Amino acid sequence: VYNRALEARTRAWAVDRQRTTYVQSSGWLTEWKRTDELAFLNEVSSVPLQQTLRHLQAGFVAFWDKRSRYPRFKSKRKSRASAEYTRSAFRWRDGQLTLAKMNSPLAIVWSRPLPEGAEPSTVTVSRDAAGRWFVSLLVEDPTVTPMTPVDAEVGVDAGITSLLTLSRPMPGVSDEQGKVANPRYGQADRRKLAKAQRNLSRKQEGSANRAKARLKVARIHARIADRRRDHLHQLTTRLVRETQTVAIEDLSVRNMLRNRRLARVISDAAWGQFRRMLEYKADWYGREVIPVDRWLPTSKTCSGCGWINTALALNVRVWTCPGCGVEHDRDINAATNILAAGLAER
Repeated sequence: VYNRALEARTRAWAVDRQRTTYVQSSGWLTEWKRTDELAFLNEVSSVPLQQTLRHLQAGFVAFWDKRSRYPRFKSKRKSRASAEYTRSAFRWRDGQLTLAKMNSPLAIVWSRPLPEGAEPSTVTVSRDAAGRWFVSLLVEDPTVTPMTPVDAEVGVDAGITSLLTLSRPMPGVSDEQGKVANPRYGQADRRKLAKAQRNLSRKQEGSANRAKARLKVARIHARIADRRRDHLHQLTTRLVRETQTVAIEDLSVRNMLRNRRLARVISDAAWGQFRRMLEYKADWYGREVIPVDRWLPTSKTCSGCGWINTALALNVRVWTCPGCGVEHDRDINAATNILAAGLAER
């Protein structure tokens, strides 16, 4: 439905210079259902189909406002398959979920119970590349309220050898120096992934064996992503609970991934995902995240006297300040300077 509507709207503009709307695309959907080719669309609820058209409309609005590129066609194989049901298209009763045009509730293994008294307003059913099905329920959660303010601040320096270095040690989060170990989940499964990818490359295009091999590759990727996400969730939750203010470096991860030598380990560290989690949790619980200019020489500046070591090479992890004689761990010194710069920008 998404691809058909996108094709029709693109053709309408290219041929007739006519800017179409959601209402017109909804009329096309009604006509498509009456054809023999697309009669199967009547077998499912009309709500997720209409929601698909609304998502396409949102994509066009973002394009017209110059906030994104022109909407692109979706692939069954590469895109995440999903269907969104609004309140009129599902029944939630006694902890069981029944979707429109289904005779019995879905058999779901719940990851956690809904907040007491919460009523879902939207249900999204999706399938990832590994063939796993998920159900997400959108509810108002009254338990997400600002936490009691604490008198604690921390600067965070992202790295590769250590995933994060904190300006001060935090028991249960970092070691005695303030460093958080990098689990490198991608590297741990690299051999298994490489073997599965070689096996996939030998399969004939379009064959059933190739589909099975592709699924094996996807499951390894999913395992890596799940473990990484779980670790980052635990890490960001502890940081938000135990500190009032977190200062982080405003890194451009997309640009850093252009470095071929470091692209794999940078993507495995998932600095961007860490920042997104940290920011939305801080917003939930009344904490503050302060991004610091990435061009500040935080590693080269002495956190004691402010002397700048312009000759500091990347492979030098420990250095002594000629100005005050203090020996610095490169990463801890950077985290301390990030915190100071963040507090100065308040």
